[in-house]
Amino acid sequence: MDYRRINDFFYIRVDKGEEIIEKILELCRAEGIRSAFFSGIGGCSRAELQTFIPEEGSFETEVLEGMLELINVTGNIVFDDEGLFHHTHAVFSYKDGLEHKMSAGHIKSITVLYTAEIELRPVIGGVIGRKYDPETGTGFWSFS
Repeated sequence: MDYRRINDFFYIRVDKGEEIIEKILELCRAEGIRSAFFSGIGGCSRAELQTFIPEEGSFETEVLEGMLELINVTGNIVFDDEGLFHHTHAVFSYKDGLEHKMSAGHIKSITVLYTAEIELRPVIGGVIGRKYDPETGTGFWSFS
């Protein structure tokens, strides 16, 4: 990974074999960023996508492997009692035989095949927190 700060934004290049979310969180820890938004594109080799199943209160996971075009990754970083937390979604395109396919969802992890280019926009003038909601079994933004 390499990155540059330009004005208030960070521009991140995530390299082959690196995991995108891990590198974004690493940068946030190094730079003292507690809340941010990010988006990006790239070429990936593996992705763990999840779909939340409300009735079960858990996620169903699908693993994609091969040449995956990262059409878009978008997410946020917030701070809670356990530290930094990410909420990320992504869309991928890929070939399955002769067919072009797409898959999308909540992201657990994304491994880079050749590069990913991410723009990170820290929250200015405050911190967005996260609070657990027992009714849904997931977390939501907290502004307190």
